[in-house]
Amino acid sequence: MIDSRQIPLTGINGASPLGFLASLGAFRAAQQIHTARICLNWVPVGGTWQPILHTPESTTPESLVEELEKYLRAQADSPALTVAKNIKMPATTFRPYASQARDQWLSGENPAWSAFVAAFGSDGVTDEKGEIDDTAFRTMSGAGHQHFLQFINELARATTAEQIKEALFGPWSYSDTQFSMRWDPEDDRRYSLRWNNPSTDPAKNVRGANRLAIEALPLFPTMPSAAQLATTGFIGKKSNDTFWTWPIWDTPVDIDVCRSMLALPALVNPTLKLATLSPIGVVAVFRSQRITIGKFRNFTPAIPVGS
Repeated sequence: MIDSRQIPLTGINGASPLGFLASLGAFRAAQQIHTARICLNWVPVGGTWQPILHTPESTTPESLVEELEKYLRAQADSPALTVAKNIKMPATTFRPYASQARDQWLSGENPAWSAFVAAFGSDGVTDEKGEIDDTAFRTMSGAGHQHFLQFINELARATTAEQIKEALFGPWSYSDTQFSMRWDPEDDRRYSLRWNNPSTDPAKNVRGANRLAIEALPLFPTMPSAAQLATTGFIGKKSNDTFWTWPIWDTPVDIDVCRSMLALPALVNPTLKLATLSPIGVVAVFRSQRITIGKFRNFTPAIPVGS
């Protein structure tokens, strides 16, 4: 039995790419803050899945928001986020950046830096321009003044406690502007899918959810494979064949077990059988396609998978 305070994150939909990332970001950040063991599980609510955070007895929803806001703001302008505007960078720039992160991890001074580096990419795989291959979560690389690392750092600087509270406990009002990471299917603003012309209709997002989602990236490290750089949970590489799959579990697990569940090989099996994962507490699996529209990437609404 886990001795904890259960905090339902009522604003989050685990069947949404952004919602799932935001929940994991809150989970990981809370564990970074506390020395006590933090756990997470999911419960069915209103036709979808809602996360439950299991925290120390002293933690309340109000103190959770306060702690998260302080921790997340402290990450602004960190060396992990300021090496360049984008992570699609020359290997000659990435290599010393990764080496410094390794040294910080070995010294214990800034282990989070190396966790983000491992999630961002690797100089073990480069393209014809000598640039590194990078995470499948990267959705932009400078077009339209949208810069992946710059947006992450701006979110670290400017996200308020109220915006974090909205992301965690809802409702999501979509009243914020700028710095969307494009992980929400709502960010797909093609004219054919909208009532209004997107060029004259300002894009709105949930800033707190985007900020929390960033903290989930270290749970999805990249790794060079025989043919390409692989990102945890993804299959495919091209604009029309890239899919991200994630599990939902009903038993409270800590961050290390969560990390293992996200990397289950069965998740990327096109003929996934949910019954093979049920013995370890997985009760649902969702899959979203990463699509490319012009010079930007987006994620589609997820569908449940596994018979």
